[in-house]
Amino acid sequence: MSSREAIILPGGQFGPFAPLPMFCADAAERRDATLTPVQWDDPDRLLTLTPEERGPWVLDQLDRAVPSLRSAEPLNTLLIGKSLGTHAAALAAELELPAIWLTPVLTSDWVVSALRRSTAPFLLVGGTADSLWKPDLARELTPHVLEIDGADHGMYVPGPLAASTAVLGQVATAAEDFLDNVVWRSGVS
Repeated sequence: MSSREAIILPGGQFGPFAPLPMFCADAAERRDATLTPVQWDDPDRLLTLTPEERGPWVLDQLDRAVPSLRSAEPLNTLLIGKSLGTHAAALAAELELPAIWLTPVLTSDWVVSALRRSTAPFLLVGGTADSLWKPDLARELTPHVLEIDGADHGMYVPGPLAASTAVLGQVATAAEDFLDNVVWRSGVS
């Protein structure tokens, strides 16, 4: 059994089995990681949270869903977070965990501060039509960036849906490359 684990943190709307986080989780699973999807236990509460309350709320949700994370030695643990889930960057920084952050909230001081503190590598994925994406900041924070021209916060691009599904393929490939060349290089567990 592998010691690798991927914890999937959803965005605010579609859960951990939405296509973007799930394809990244599939990439981890194909590399022998055990998947741990997180479900928000009170999604209606999201509607009442201020931007300042989102980070602590996400960390509380993560602690409830995976209580052993802080007490274990998570040497091969990867975090995969979509939008709201990127507030867990604070825990990634604290525990030195690598991560894949999908449409990160780069307008949040909580998220950006955590990304600046991170010592483990992370991949940022965003689109130029997403108001929460800041291209220059993303490239300042990490050399591992996938930016899709014209993609919105859901990573949809204008035109036929096939164009947006092609974006999903680009995200999956970026995740695979990041895992193979940075996080779990061949022969390194």
